[in-house]
Amino acid sequence: MAVDPSIIPYGSIVLINGNEYVAQDCGGAIKGKKIDIFVDSQKMQKYTVEIYIKREE
Repeated sequence: MAVDPSIIPYGSIVLINGNEYVAQDCGGAIKGKKIDIFVDSQKMQKYTVEIYIKREE
């Protein structure tokens, strides 16, 4: 998952809709309160959702 490390530190475990993701990267367009998650699907979606940080490392 790509994040802005000033908002979500690298290594943080983030819960989104019951799934866990690890903050590991920052894309060039990821600034502020945005994230980017790689999915193995050709259908791309953009939507707003609440996320929860489970643990910061």
